[in-house]
Amino acid sequence: MTSNTSHRVAVVILNWNGQQHLATYLPSVVEHSTGADVVVIDNGSTDDSVDWLRKDHPNVRIITLEENLGFAGGYNEGLKQVEADIFVLLNSDVRVTPNWIAPVLEAMQSEGYVACQPLIRNESDPDLFEYAGAAGGHIDKNGFTFCAGRIFEVFESDEGQYSQNREVFWASGASLFIQADAWKEVGGLDSDFFAHMEEIDLCWRLKNRGHKVGVCGGSVVYHLGGGTLQKISPFKSYLNFRNNLYLLVKNDHKKALYPMVFRRMVLDGIAALKFLLEGSTSLFGAVWKAHRDFRGNFKTMKERRSHEIQACKNTASQVPYNEAGRYQGSIIVDYFLRGKQTFDQLNQEQFIRRR
Repeated sequence: MTSNTSHRVAVVILNWNGQQHLATYLPSVVEHSTGADVVVIDNGSTDDSVDWLRKDHPNVRIITLEENLGFAGGYNEGLKQVEADIFVLLNSDVRVTPNWIAPVLEAMQSEGYVACQPLIRNESDPDLFEYAGAAGGHIDKNGFTFCAGRIFEVFESDEGQYSQNREVFWASGASLFIQADAWKEVGGLDSDFFAHMEEIDLCWRLKNRGHKVGVCGGSVVYHLGGGTLQKISPFKSYLNFRNNLYLLVKNDHKKALYPMVFRRMVLDGIAALKFLLEGSTSLFGAVWKAHRDFRGNFKTMKERRSHEIQACKNTASQVPYNEAGRYQGSIIVDYFLRGKQTFDQLNQEQFIRRR
């Protein structure tokens, strides 16, 4: 990237029946995104979102899709109609702050990130980091994801401990800055994910081609979200378990496929048994359905693994397979057995660094 002023930025919000969120949060985006284009992709809404936008925010561009294509499909289709150098994928329930864009662009330029997120705090409890991204995402040796600032149901207060820019393994789709060229290079989001973890898949594909993903410590947004473990619905759990397996098959190229999948499905089975013993038959059923559908799509994901491996071999990058930010330990063992509940308690030597 060259100077920030030469780059056109598009802040793109995907909306589905979210008029209430738009009314609450869009004004902050319009106010604090001077110099950027603000675009709303309407994902086949059946409420009054589009009419409200046309009346109350006539300067916001609207792209209308005929049906709900999910998070991945909605962005893939809508962004085909957006011309920009930097896309900012922003959830409709995110409140932005003054000068939230410039520090992220500067971090991308100075650190060489092709994708980056700001710090994400909780709109409902503003001192705390938020579930979906917090201070940047990581993944452990078994493919379990977590964040700096949030490990499972423990949320850290923001006391400036993550004020420095850092390379991470994945950046949150709640507020994701990405170079348009990088987006196009990997083909955007995988629509088979529909929702949940598709941004992790995107970041992993970028990193497998040698690119860098980061978090900007000088920018903060506030996400309403809905993320505590207690609030996870069976459908969300289904997507998370299924999509996590998709992630591993497609992108974890350095591990033998079948032993990796077997180990992860055993760990998922233990989680399902825990749900059952706790009386949550719906969550037990979600894991069972996730594994059933994963097996049904295994051949497709295996083919995509082969495609991705070949694409990485053909990359122009001099450093393919950038695993910086991956945790070589087990977050499950550390959290549940060793009582390590915050990011600084983890063995920092077990995080892969950029070489």
